[in-house]
Amino acid sequence: MIDITHFKTTPNEITVEIVANVKARRKEQHLTQAQLSEKSGVSLGSLKRFERTGEISLVSLLRIAIALGCQEDFLGLFARKQYRSIQEIIDEQA
Repeated sequence: MIDITHFKTTPNEITVEIVANVKARRKEQHLTQAQLSEKSGVSLGSLKRFERTGEISLVSLLRIAIALGCQEDFLGLFARKQYRSIQEIIDEQA
């Protein structure tokens, strides 16, 4: 069973978690901010601002994800259909 208490519900909560995840992946790969900046093509200033405030363009965030080998996480974003009822699932299977 999924524990929904861990789901983030506000944009700020989601941003804080994404920033923490990016920092963790960067550190796991033993990359400094400067090294990740060079590897991703995102300016060092933008990367520092992102890790400090969470603000970054989508393109820059995708470049960082690719540099860290996490691009697959974005490919599934919004891909799953949201069902409103069991009947919708049954109808789709028929």
